[in-house]
Amino acid sequence: MNVQRGDFILLDYSMKVKETGELFDTTREEEAKEAKIYRQGTFYEPILVVVGAGWVLKGLDESLVGMEEGKPFTIEIPPEGGLGPRDPNKIKLFPMRRFKELDRRLQPGMQVEVNGQVAIVRSVGAGRVQLDFNPPLAGKTIIFNGVVRKILTDPLEKLRHLIHRRIPSISKEKFGLEMIEGGILRITIPEEAFLLEGLQIIKRGIASDIERFFPDTKEIIFMERYEKKTPPQTPSTPITVPTTVQASQTLKGSETVEKAQAAEKGQEGGEKKEFIDEP
Repeated sequence: MNVQRGDFILLDYSMKVKETGELFDTTREEEAKEAKIYRQGTFYEPILVVVGAGWVLKGLDESLVGMEEGKPFTIEIPPEGGLGPRDPNKIKLFPMRRFKELDRRLQPGMQVEVNGQVAIVRSVGAGRVQLDFNPPLAGKTIIFNGVVRKILTDPLEKLRHLIHRRIPSISKEKFGLEMIEGGILRITIPEEAFLLEGLQIIKRGIASDIERFFPDTKEIIFMERYEKKTPPQTPSTPITVPTTVQASQTLKGSETVEKAQAAEKGQEGGEKKEFIDEP
């Protein structure tokens, strides 16, 4: 099966800079660790791509059409189809005093933030700092190695992957999906997602994706079910009631036990006898 525009696909890939051979992005965990670009908290797995939706680089998006499912491919993405050419107007000089809190650490290659924009330090000297506000890969040719792992055709599977794209930390199988007559979609959110930071914004993003790719959906209902927790019952420890007289601090040794037994016999015979423990 070949990829067509509008298809939902699962894509495995790695990307390198052609000029240097440097690996800068991959969906494979072992590959990331070997290249020392592994990032804690990143989910290394094939990504969902809706072909032609603009979710990936323009040069890649156009090249995916016609790719065969399961067959590895390599494409070369020029700057025009990647992050664009390097703009010389985005390279600027700043006085060193602006970074007086950082001037001992400023060195070429490090990143700094200026007016909310991230820049790379290109040079430091003569009381000035040269900053490059171009994206790090601007002007670079990218070598893209990929494979279309699967072309999704089932509507429910597509929906699950749309949700997983927004909430990758929770298994997509834990989300309940139910299509109701009249174009209503009900999504049941698992309990472990209730405390996710920005959950309301995430739900809005999911709804936006569904409205875009499933235009026949008239209404989307998110359900959060809270089940009452019943504490586990612990078996009670049975209380043993003594059936015989036992020695204690008020009954001293075997002599006292013998006196107690004699008292029981006396009561059976109708006689009342009193015993006084001698010190």
